[in-house]
Amino acid sequence: MNQQEFIAVFKEVQHKMYFLSKRLLTSHEEAADAVQEVMVKLWTKRDTLEEVKNKEAYAMQMVKNFSLDRLKSKQASHLRIVHSNYEDDHRNAQEEMEREAKVTMVQNVINTLPEQYKMVLQLRDIQQYDYEAIERIMDMKSTAVRVTLSRARKMLKEKIEEQYQIEIA
Repeated sequence: MNQQEFIAVFKEVQHKMYFLSKRLLTSHEEAADAVQEVMVKLWTKRDTLEEVKNKEAYAMQMVKNFSLDRLKSKQASHLRIVHSNYEDDHRNAQEEMEREAKVTMVQNVINTLPEQYKMVLQLRDIQQYDYEAIERIMDMKSTAVRVTLSRARKMLKEKIEEQYQIEIA
């Protein structure tokens, strides 16, 4: 694989890699470093990448593993898993405060989910990956991905409903 082919394949994926890494590492700098490290690893493996069918899923799995390793390292003990949402400039102050409160509540609920549930929700519902890509990234079978996603959504729904009941009472 030459330089032009490498850039063509991984230029689009790099943005998705960053968002996945940022979701895990929370820090812009940490996520950017993770993507850069993975890109260097991919570049050094460029001759063996011809054998990989889905290069995007391969790159995403690499950045996920690198980010999780980074989280497990002692020097990254200050990092925690969070979720960042989209910004919309067309809201008034009241709507913005309500939205931020809802986002914070959902973030807190998501943080109580098991790690695998969080990852599958992130990949499918936030980053819009198809099931096949999630299978490769998470190294899971098709049915396991669907079951995990279903359970994660159900658990998330139940916890959000529970949270709303607490707020109403």
